[in-house]
Amino acid sequence: MRASSEWVAGEEGVAHRRERLRVIPSPDEKNSLAHWWRDVHPLRVIWNFLLIYAAKYAPSLALKRVLLRGTGMHVGREVSMGLAATIDGFFPHLIEIGDNSIVGFNSVVLAHEYMVAERRIGPVRIGRNVSIGANVTILPGVVIGDGATVSAL
Repeated sequence: MRASSEWVAGEEGVAHRRERLRVIPSPDEKNSLAHWWRDVHPLRVIWNFLLIYAAKYAPSLALKRVLLRGTGMHVGREVSMGLAATIDGFFPHLIEIGDNSIVGFNSVVLAHEYMVAERRIGPVRIGRNVSIGANVTILPGVVIGDGATVSAL
């Protein structure tokens, strides 16, 4: 039997994630990423990029939290971001990480997916006291409960 803090996504979990997403069809034959500027102002993306990449390699965990909060991201107290962890540059304000959580080395947290025929945008909620392992990718619409552990296989 699995420990109570573990969770495996089944069809029910996938259905709930989709309910949290805003799905926008591409308006023409171009892939949806060609229309990114319709979702967020280019200057906002540049600002977010600068802060996120400074945070990605900053040696201080406190400085990382300050930089990420500057993008509009909701970062709890004592959150620890591992080296090279990357946050969504388009929609960081849709990401929330609860107090005392860890996001491991080289992990990625995205609040968007640009597909060929559509784009999907949705919030990401990571609870308190969560451990995200190295090289994990978290997609939009995902909710990770308090005390959970997520690891790459």
